[in-house]
Amino acid sequence: MIKTFVPDEDLAPTYGSRSMSEPAPKYRLPDAEISPRTAYQLIHDELMLDGNARLNLATFVTTWMEPEAEKLMAETFDKNMIDKDEYPQTAEIETRCVNMIARLFNAPEDEAPIGVSAIGSSEAVMLAGMALKWRWKARRETAGKSTATPNLVLGSNVQVVWEKFCRYWEVEPRYIPMREGRYVITPQDVVARIDENTIGVVAILGTTFTGEFEPIEAIHDAVVAHNAAHDLTVPLHIDAASGGFVAPFIHPDLRWDFRLPNVVSINTSGHKYGLVYPGVGWALWRGKKYLPDSLVFHVNYLGGDMPTFTLNFSRPGNQIVGQYYNFLRLGREGYTRIMSTLRDVAMELSGKLAELGPFELLSDGSAIPVFAFRLKEASRYSVYDVSQRLRVHGWQVPAYTMPPAAENVAVLRVVLREGFSRDMADMFMRDLHTVVAELETNPPARPKQADGRFHHG
Repeated sequence: MIKTFVPDEDLAPTYGSRSMSEPAPKYRLPDAEISPRTAYQLIHDELMLDGNARLNLATFVTTWMEPEAEKLMAETFDKNMIDKDEYPQTAEIETRCVNMIARLFNAPEDEAPIGVSAIGSSEAVMLAGMALKWRWKARRETAGKSTATPNLVLGSNVQVVWEKFCRYWEVEPRYIPMREGRYVITPQDVVARIDENTIGVVAILGTTFTGEFEPIEAIHDAVVAHNAAHDLTVPLHIDAASGGFVAPFIHPDLRWDFRLPNVVSINTSGHKYGLVYPGVGWALWRGKKYLPDSLVFHVNYLGGDMPTFTLNFSRPGNQIVGQYYNFLRLGREGYTRIMSTLRDVAMELSGKLAELGPFELLSDGSAIPVFAFRLKEASRYSVYDVSQRLRVHGWQVPAYTMPPAAENVAVLRVVLREGFSRDMADMFMRDLHTVVAELETNPPARPKQADGRFHHG
């Protein structure tokens, strides 16, 4: 009897295997196994449909690291960050990172600063917000007063995680609206919203919408004066997700951090300008007394007593290792060089963009390497058209409206990260020139409204 030869999946050419001749199940588990090589190739090919991360000028998240950092992170994927008894050296590296960041943010050593790693600033914000609420609650209970109506003063320009915090933890958000021409909060607007139920004030070092720094020192001083005049104890939290790893290096004299005595906590993102792949964030408090003991849990079923203050329990330790690699590898000199170069490229690029004609800048990239720009009034096309045409060239540049009370302003934003060179800036400007020329020559047709005007959304 002659037997039909059926090649083994591991021996057959990848695209000649049986698994490649049939569509893979998308929403149910497949019935049979396939070879590792084939599974890899199927998923690899599908991911080619994603955009090129290096050309993504929308995200603040790191898209390039050195090969040595990637190797270290690959070697530590399997280490569970929470298991400090089993992985004591990874825990030690986390402690070193916390200490380095605390000193970078000028935490007073005599107050015993403390901090934790987190999965991005989103978790760090939640942790810092809880500490604010718990400390306010303790003060109210000590005074025999109600704890039913906590509020938080913040701008409508905050990242959505602050909205989540207020909703999840039942805190009234007292938003300061933006307006055209002003996209940060002011000291006057802050103190006008403070009362005895205010758990804290949030100020941003590098806003998501424009990359601007809010006037943190002026806000701080106004809150301190207001506290003294009204017998209050309202603290500041600084959301330094974007600017925490920029300002210390290129704006060293800017007073935004623990040098201001009423700044009690700071969050920052290691996976933004900390230059680490996602996701790692950091929450720091100026002293142990600002992190209530009631929020810290102790577990012993992993082998030893482990205090933990996190929302996420198990998570890989490799991002912590990646952060420490950058600190060790770059030091102050390296971070300063990288941030200075990115700032210079951002300002050069924003300057050329302003000279192009149809655009006006809302920010220029001088605070952090981020700038936003809008179309001038008489344009026959919209920022959404520009964004769409740039995507054809591979560039992902977000178009969006500003926060409530300024939502009539539609903008584009460019975020420069490590790995974005002057050559890439030249390529971007070349493609933007092409897009503008196309839109000026052939503006998209718009359906008319009832009053005869054209839609521009």
